[in-house]
Amino acid sequence: MEEHITCDGTVHSVIFQNAENGYTVLRLLTEEGEVLTVVGCIPCVAPGEHLTVSGVLEQHPQHGEQLRAVELERFLPEDEEEIFNYLSSGVCKGVGPATAQRIVERFGRETLDILEQEPERLTSIRGITAKKAQEIAGSFRRHMGLRRLMEFLARYQLPPVLAMQLRQQYGDAALEMVQENPYLLSSDSCGVEFALTDGIAMSMGIAADSGERLQAAVTFELSHNENNGHVFLPRPKLVAATCQLLQCGQELVEQALDDLIDRGAVVQERVANVEACYLRRLWEAETSACRRLNGLLAVDADRSGQAARTIEEIQREQGITYAPQQRQAVELAARTGVLILTGGPGTGKTTTVRGIVALFQKMGLDIVLAAPTGRAAKRMSELTGMEAQTVHRLLGQTWNDATHQVTFTKTEQEPLEADAVIVDEMSMVDLSLFSALLRALRPGTRLVLVGDADQLPSVGAGNVFSDLIRSGRVETVFLREVFRQAEQSAIIRNAHSVNLGEPPRLTNDQGDFFFLCRRDGERTLATVVDLCRSRLPEKMGVPADQIQVLTPTRKGPSGTVSLNRSLQAALNPPGPDKRELQWGERLFREGDRIMQTRNDYDVVWEKADGTVGTGMFNGDVGKIVQIDPSGEWLTVDFDGRAALYGVEQLNEVDLAYAMTVHKAQGSEYRCVVLAAMPVAQSLMVRGVLYTALTRARELLILVGDDAAVRAMAANDRQQRRYSGLRWRLAHSGDVP
Repeated sequence: MEEHITCDGTVHSVIFQNAENGYTVLRLLTEEGEVLTVVGCIPCVAPGEHLTVSGVLEQHPQHGEQLRAVELERFLPEDEEEIFNYLSSGVCKGVGPATAQRIVERFGRETLDILEQEPERLTSIRGITAKKAQEIAGSFRRHMGLRRLMEFLARYQLPPVLAMQLRQQYGDAALEMVQENPYLLSSDSCGVEFALTDGIAMSMGIAADSGERLQAAVTFELSHNENNGHVFLPRPKLVAATCQLLQCGQELVEQALDDLIDRGAVVQERVANVEACYLRRLWEAETSACRRLNGLLAVDADRSGQAARTIEEIQREQGITYAPQQRQAVELAARTGVLILTGGPGTGKTTTVRGIVALFQKMGLDIVLAAPTGRAAKRMSELTGMEAQTVHRLLGQTWNDATHQVTFTKTEQEPLEADAVIVDEMSMVDLSLFSALLRALRPGTRLVLVGDADQLPSVGAGNVFSDLIRSGRVETVFLREVFRQAEQSAIIRNAHSVNLGEPPRLTNDQGDFFFLCRRDGERTLATVVDLCRSRLPEKMGVPADQIQVLTPTRKGPSGTVSLNRSLQAALNPPGPDKRELQWGERLFREGDRIMQTRNDYDVVWEKADGTVGTGMFNGDVGKIVQIDPSGEWLTVDFDGRAALYGVEQLNEVDLAYAMTVHKAQGSEYRCVVLAAMPVAQSLMVRGVLYTALTRARELLILVGDDAAVRAMAANDRQQRRYSGLRWRLAHSGDVP
């Protein structure tokens, strides 16, 4: 059980400090005379400071007892000895022990006030010129700016690491900007709950009916609903949601929304008889995607003159005969600029894609293959024999510190050197990524979009794949025939049954599909652990590292949090040769399987051949190969890419012995163990069950409540996503 304590003391020494992220290890001399090791985000701390630290007392495997700081108050040193220790530690550039001694001897307890408010008085000390005095003062003021930002955040129980994020985003003016507009704290980059930010703003005297507050609430509602998949909100829904959030009248919100529209932060446009309100970047993404797609569709790409003969050659070379729908798709690829290929498992998508690739090669086209996730790209490479990469890497995705937004190096100014682009797992691609992809295509580039339209939609905003199909503007081939070899797989048969609204066959005589009935969450948990630890490795010959546990939810006994904790203990137990690192409620251990849970464009990775790159993306899965003895760094292997993670980045990763079905999209595993228990109604839907079943390649074990499984198969309720792409494509003359 973790022990939470609060203690006061003076910083005795700083053992380690990372200037970029503020992670610090220090020795604190407590008021009781004890020396305690404190770790956490404590930027610019120096000997002589007084701290009040609240946190968790932990036992580090190498360094013994230490206090992990959660909340922190800092006080500048007051007596001359402490001020000397503070200045001589290097907090001011250009001030070493000798200079610090002279300054403190001259100004005593007033030293720090002089440095900040009257630096010209430093010139009275021999050796300090006017220029050097200003340099010292500038360095000290920057240091104090960060301190005061931390003190401001601490007053509202916000974590110290937020100060570093704000400093990186807004520079030295961060405190002034947040004091002027505290709602900046609820931006995507900071992520503070709006209710908390609103409380801070009100305590600072911002009026309840101020335009600043009202506009921040409107923007928050649009951003919040973007995270729920919506590209826009109808104006009445947006106004109503904002009124509920602020408990205020409709007229005030209407005026705030109009003000945002007037200054261009929000775009309002009539879409499908709805007054649609967009964040500007999403409106730009949607209209740009429609315009560019129409451009690709308008190009005369017909190269079908020799297609029939070429297809016959390909069939002879590959030793196959295409089914009618497969042949139709390959022929269409020759004569149309944009093609959609969709179908469920076992319907021959891979064979058809190979045929299209072979056709494009015989046409002399430069081909690029891509997929939304690293695992999907790797599988695409294995199935086609060609290199594939993630869409993010293909486009050169980076983080722009100036605009605080994702940017891409590949755009219309520097387009992809490709004549044809084939993207797999398109159901996972959201609007922003699709728009970025289209921007990077040269006029006349052929585009083939492949996926399963019945899988769950993208995590990000939009319903791109479905919108494209339903618009009727893009040539679409539906592969519906399940081939005889695939029909022998109960996994595929049951997946298609679920897709038709029928429950899977819950018997254990099907070869590659098994059902273990457990109507209790704890029993489900115990069974899943037993399967992964012993039953599947020993009786079915499936190693634990080739088993992926899936579940619809994070919560409850059969959710990812509980499953990961138990699976870690069973599959990677502690040992004297394994270093560990505690981060919040999570424990990371050498040998653990972990997953990136959000995009990080600054992670540096290196391959064995010396290739170096940056960026890890949501859904990437790796293994912890080393934890630094200091406990400050982890080395993670992501399919041959070794990446270094500082402890401050551990909020971006999670254990991956078990993951949600949503996170598993785009991946395929030799064996899937699916924990299926009653969960939140929004997750008890057919799409979740279907997507889970189609992740298994050779073996699927379904553990849980048969009633829950049947309920999911029967429930085809799909959450509506507000998106204008389908309407814009169907009414292309209305596109701006």
